Amino acid sequence: MNEQDKIKPTHDESLKNKQGDSGAKPSSWNRMLSKRWVFPAVYTAAAAIILTLVWVYQDAGQKPLNPDNAAVVSQEGAKGNVTGTDSSDPEAMEVVASAETLAWPVASPSEVEVVKPYYDENGTEENHIAAMVEYNNTFVTNTGIDIAREDNKPFDVKAALSGEVTRVEDVAVLGKVIEVTSPGNRKTVYQSLGDTKVKQGDEVKQGDTLATAGQNEMEKGLGNHVHFEVHEDGKIMNPTDLLPQR
Repeated sequence: MNEQDKIKPTHDESLKNKQGDSGAKPSSWNRMLSKRWVFPAVYTAAAAIILTLVWVYQDAGQKPLNPDNAAVVSQEGAKGNVTGTDSSDPEAMEVVASAETLAWPVASPSEVEVVKPYYDENGTEENHIAAMVEYNNTFVTNTGIDIAREDNKPFDVKAALSGEVTRVEDVAVLGKVIEVTSPGNRKTVYQSLGDTKVKQGDEVKQGDTLATAGQNEMEKGLGNHVHFEVHEDGKIMNPTDLLPQR
């Protein structure tokens, strides 16, 4: 019995030792992770790394082109510009012509005056009276403007727009008539002409001489003058609204 009693404490001590082993101290890694500041610090560091990578990527995207590559791009752009303005391209020519603004149908606008205005339906009573044309005891409205020199001398009539001469005709009442059709469905009409300088089918540029001013039966009281009309999309326009100031 005494020997068993001596052995028992030894068995109990072995159990305590085993239990003590299971309660061993935690490792240094576990101790660090148990700190409250660890995970916020890790998140902050990760965010800083991501932001740094984004900044480096954006900076690389904003670097200038290699000089050789830039030269190639510049040359290709120059070639594209030359092609876009090729004067031999009919479509390009038409775009340029349609962009023309109306010019006075005379060489020196300051040397002429409008002796009879366009009849404006929304105009004043004074305009309505001044823009009436009397012929054979009949009054008709003026569908253009009449231009003349103060000294009644003839003068050169110029093309107000570039285009094709689509009519050259001598009309008994109106005198000699020239029509020029331009891109953009525009047409300019010149009446009461003297000597004509073009024929139907001719291509004229803005400012080319079409004829000289003359007289007609319709407005013989005006002497040497040119009756000038502007049509756009088949509609008669007021030339005064389109012509530049003299």
